[in-house]
Amino acid sequence: MIVETEAYSQEEEACHGYNKKTPSNKVLFGEPGRFYIYRSYGIHHCLNIVTDKNNFASGVLIRAVFISNQNERAASGPGLVTKTFEVDNKLNSINILNNKCLWISKGNSNLEKKDLIQTTRIGISKAQNIKWRWYLKRSRSISKREKGDRNPNLKHSSNNLSGIT
Repeated sequence: MIVETEAYSQEEEACHGYNKKTPSNKVLFGEPGRFYIYRSYGIHHCLNIVTDKNNFASGVLIRAVFISNQNERAASGPGLVTKTFEVDNKLNSINILNNKCLWISKGNSNLEKKDLIQTTRIGISKAQNIKWRWYLKRSRSISKREKGDRNPNLKHSSNNLSGIT
């Protein structure tokens, strides 16, 4: 279950498509519903989903994923997500639904707005004040909690809820 995300748009300078379309970011300007994979600081890959519309760079970074029957911190950051799911540039530009490697499907949880924390993005140096990061409050698998938001007890976390995929 995806438990933490960050959004980006070409209208703000933290987005890879802020300045212009290049060979390395052209997928971000493409058809929504595709993976956009890039290497961060030459160290690890980051998994994004292209959103909005063609010829407009926008996407959502998958920051953390909860995996049942795994260590709760196994995919608690963008680099850990891609390492856990063996994501690299080979998946760049593939459709998020119609492939045999990695896909995203709708879960069966009944989340409400009150279940999410909306806060500023992290790990960036530009456009830091934009509140385009969301995480599931009851999850212990997120990368970093908002100041003052305490980690939930294990019995109240997403790790103990059945029926969530």
